[in-house]
Amino acid sequence: MKAIRYSQYGGPEVLDYLDLPDPIPAPNEALIAVRCASVIPGDWKVRSGKLHEMFPIDLPTIPGRDGAGVVVATGESCDWANIGDELCFVSEHVEPGSYAELIARPREMTIPKPQNINFAEAAAMMHAGVCAWIGLIENAGISFGQNVLIHAGAGAIGGMAIQIASSLGCNVTTTCSAANSDYVRELGARHVVPYDREEFRDQVKKQDIVFDLIGGIVHQNSCRVLRAGGTLVWLIAEPFDDVSSEYDIHCKQAIIHDRRDTMERLSQQVTAGILKPQVSRLLPLTLAAEAHKIVEDGSNTRGRIILEIGDGA
Repeated sequence: MKAIRYSQYGGPEVLDYLDLPDPIPAPNEALIAVRCASVIPGDWKVRSGKLHEMFPIDLPTIPGRDGAGVVVATGESCDWANIGDELCFVSEHVEPGSYAELIARPREMTIPKPQNINFAEAAAMMHAGVCAWIGLIENAGISFGQNVLIHAGAGAIGGMAIQIASSLGCNVTTTCSAANSDYVRELGARHVVPYDREEFRDQVKKQDIVFDLIGGIVHQNSCRVLRAGGTLVWLIAEPFDDVSSEYDIHCKQAIIHDRRDTMERLSQQVTAGILKPQVSRLLPLTLAAEAHKIVEDGSNTRGRIILEIGDGA
């Protein structure tokens, strides 16, 4: 099979496009011909070695956290999948990932692909949607009528978070560049603070929930815009000083997991047309290094970059 692999930590140039042996599914696994894989910030951070203590990987390795494809073979005792099934899947950073023509996955790491979206959108749904769901539903427990501030609303996770909060009747405010203001409004944001023109801490007050995808000074300023007793939920981002106690608020880290029931709930919302995964651009697998460069330098500001593999989207 064709795949992307790296044998040492470093810049995008360490990513090699090469032929590797086809994986053999374990007895309870399905072998999936990958059609699309998403490129997430964690991919380049792991590749660079920035997260080596958190994700101790064995080199060489194939990157890629999620994807979507078609079952082409099954293990001898695999009774949950059939050849031709269209599946979405996840993989851990510490195991061979989705930047490959083939991947073997157990049932608990897959869900059926929603039929109303294509393979690119299905790949974009997985990690981004799960992060947003865990942050807002499982950690913040958002509910109708709450004031919710979502940082980086034009990004893949932020965009899904806006849609989730909006669908539940929350009053959604988001930060993004001025160029993306109309885009995030289309996703469901009622109020937009363009960070390149205004300081959100001067424009936003008395929020019930803040979902912080940035960290650093943004995290600290977010504490100031919450009401007393409000909740700040954050994902791994830039380091920050926890000042939550000074403002009488709750501060929670969203620990990302791959539980199948969460993936299924997310998929149900997509199938119902409530949520729409956002794809920024499509690139062939051969340009994985270029995709990493784009994500690493911050120039991809809307949705997910998707690698097309095999027959693509």
